Amino acid sequence: MSTTEVLLLPGWQNSGPDHWQSRWEARYGDRRVQQHDWMRPLRGDWQIQLEEAVLAADRPVVLAAHSLGCILVAWWARHSRNAHKVLGALLVAPGDVEREDLRQAIPGWTPIARQRLPFAAHMIAADNDPYCELARSRQMAADWGARFTEIGPLGHVNSESGLGDWPEGRRWLQELQNSPKKD
Repeated sequence: MSTTEVLLLPGWQNSGPDHWQSRWEARYGDRRVQQHDWMRPLRGDWQIQLEEAVLAADRPVVLAAHSLGCILVAWWARHSRNAHKVLGALLVAPGDVEREDLRQAIPGWTPIARQRLPFAAHMIAADNDPYCELARSRQMAADWGARFTEIGPLGHVNSESGLGDWPEGRRWLQELQNSPKKD
């Protein structure tokens, strides 16, 4: 049994069967945080689901977030009294919900919470993500105090990126699982 629990935080519209998050769930038994409505996400509702998942964990938690899930992590960490249960967060391809098209499609998620996260974080971003310019990803990582890795032209780092089980991402997640607790 692992000493940590991995919580998967998909973004808007969830992660399909070929997405690395779904593959990790099937292969490693990671737990997906289920949301009531994947198509019309409500920030407060999504935060409550994450809070309940963290509280239900009987071990320290590592978060593996994608897209809107990254924005969720920042908002949740800003308000939760239970962020101390989280060892770290892998933040992959954040969606820029402050962009006009995404603000219209996913209302209620602006502004992006910009405080330093109270746990270790590592952001992964592609240089051609259609939902967030690289400079915006880099700025979010700096604001959140996250290590930043650019992985080249992999789009939104999802199933269309052809990552399969994404072993490199899993290694980064394991680094967070083994990182010392932030004070």
